[in-house]
Amino acid sequence: MIDVLPVALRCVLCQQAHPSTVDAHVCPRHEGLAGVLDVVVDGAGRGDGDDPLDRYRSHLPLPAGARTLPAGYLAPTPLLPAPRLAAALGVGELLIKDESRNPTGSLKDRSSALAVELAVYGGFTDIACASTGNAASSLAGACAVAGLTARIFVPVGTPAGKLAQLAAFGARVMLVRGSYDDAYYLCEDAAREFGWYDRNCAVNPYLMEGKKTCGLELADQLAGTPADWVSVAVGDGCTVAAIGKGLAAGGHGATRLLAVQPAGAAPIVDAFVAGREEIEPVQARTVADSVSVGRPRNAVKALRAVRASHGAFRAVEDTEILDAVRLLGAHAGVFAEPGAAAGIAAIRQARADGLIGPHDRVVHVVTGSGLKTSGATAVPFPEVEPTLDAVRAA
Repeated sequence: MIDVLPVALRCVLCQQAHPSTVDAHVCPRHEGLAGVLDVVVDGAGRGDGDDPLDRYRSHLPLPAGARTLPAGYLAPTPLLPAPRLAAALGVGELLIKDESRNPTGSLKDRSSALAVELAVYGGFTDIACASTGNAASSLAGACAVAGLTARIFVPVGTPAGKLAQLAAFGARVMLVRGSYDDAYYLCEDAAREFGWYDRNCAVNPYLMEGKKTCGLELADQLAGTPADWVSVAVGDGCTVAAIGKGLAAGGHGATRLLAVQPAGAAPIVDAFVAGREEIEPVQARTVADSVSVGRPRNAVKALRAVRASHGAFRAVEDTEILDAVRLLGAHAGVFAEPGAAAGIAAIRQARADGLIGPHDRVVHVVTGSGLKTSGATAVPFPEVEPTLDAVRAA
């Protein structure tokens, strides 16, 4: 047992309380990794500074004492008006929460920064993570700043841009011949075997609290005019649950969540439509690698958060996702990776069938930069000779 943190932990399935040790995992009363734990913290007020971990310290499972990462490593990400995109989608107002402005280009930096703080507090020097790319590169970047070793497991086929980040940050990387799910379970086994700190958000209950700062920040930025809807893509389920938790803690609990999965990797959508919490795994096939998860591990939290908000889950086709990447770029000047643009496709779908109204205020969370997966959205451009005649002809 490693030092207890100033929060409470409860199993989402049986409500059993658990000691809030730094290395808390899942409830052993349930088979496999099903008994994920939820963090209960009596957060209030705001702290000093712009860094989310400092500003929202009272809402986080952070020990008292000095920070490991330097002040300003994380900074608030902007909430950008997108009036041309709002008009194209037919909504009253559209705002883009651009999480690609984080240090390594994704929302996952919020969780990884918290993971580093907890690992150092617990006396760990190595942190393990399985990922489709973003969580891995965010952990590697934070570990590089803190002087820790990032142990990364990613499936073969991970986009080159994300692998390039891992190499630049000096991570110890293993390319797993298999799916993300194969990489995940191998990482879990290795973390236990070698005594590494487990950064995997789906089983480390504290990591979701790092993502919660996105919802808290949104509530602050929206101030007294809450959004009607917040859209975000879903893989394991951690992000949408965390944003909903943050919005509620920030006084914006009436905002509805629009959660989206690619049609080729939509087991949580299936459970939502069927009115159940049990997940039937699928073989994930989608261009949106960051949310290509066939066996999500935090589906219960995601389903409960969306249902509590009176929101909805939607599935969108890969063609719609790639069109959303172009729409977001051409109408709002934001280049998102496919998974991070999927919510735009869901907004368009929900507006078309009347779920979202013509005067609604909508926020879309761009969770990762398109520069990480540029090959998936690249288009050919014409080549010309260096003459005006060639330009005129083109």
